[in-house]
Amino acid sequence: MQFARCNSQTIHFSDRPTVSGNSTLPAIVLINSLGTDFRIWDDVAALLPDHRIIRYDKRGHGLSDCPPAPYSIEDHAGDLEALLRELGISDVVLVGLSVGGLISLALSARRPEWVRAIVMMDTAHKIGTAEMWATRIEAIENGGIASISDAILERWFSTDYRAGEPVSFAAYSNMLIRSPQEGYLGTCMAIRDADYTDVAKSLSVPVLCMVGSNDGSTPPDLVRSCHELVANSRFEIVDGPGHLPCIEKPQETADLIKKFLKQNNLG
Repeated sequence: MQFARCNSQTIHFSDRPTVSGNSTLPAIVLINSLGTDFRIWDDVAALLPDHRIIRYDKRGHGLSDCPPAPYSIEDHAGDLEALLRELGISDVVLVGLSVGGLISLALSARRPEWVRAIVMMDTAHKIGTAEMWATRIEAIENGGIASISDAILERWFSTDYRAGEPVSFAAYSNMLIRSPQEGYLGTCMAIRDADYTDVAKSLSVPVLCMVGSNDGSTPPDLVRSCHELVANSRFEIVDGPGHLPCIEKPQETADLIKKFLKQNNLG
């Protein structure tokens, strides 16, 4: 296991060198969603052998530190910026899932010279309303994450996956329910307060906006609205999965990422 001290937080990360040995390509940074850790990228990372791959547990998740809430997206982006500095990386493609997309937008605004391209996966420039997040925060404060986990998991995973992969589905349910409550709440607050509309409008790097066709958390129309803000962007729907295409359809997800990188001379 690998750990780094970033902005007074211990951050758990994985730094996998390029399997092909090509060190001239930008590193791919895989940024996971709310209530998960970097293991959700295992299958996709294995399908991207040409690039150095960075994965990490953001604050309040996985094995990283869990400081008291609230957090901001800028806190999360600052942690990632510090981690990349620690690793000596300043040439990246960001692949952000859900809240990871907001973190990608924040980092691109903080360090535009580092960011070569962005994959916005099942995410947008603004996610949900303040009222929606207030309702979720109150429910968790009163009953814990488990009290609303069924509703979350129905948005995360398609009906076919829940029925056809019961063992894996149970494991990912455990990942959600066992997330540190303070970290989950802190990141809910960060998403609640985040609006990166202006950043999305100003992007000049290539952007791929992709979404699972059955995503109940950030539906295709929401992701399409982000695509419509970004001048140099593509929009792709992955047929079948819910909010986590990297789990349900890793091959299709990796193929879209590789195609996007190749089209932009980045892989």
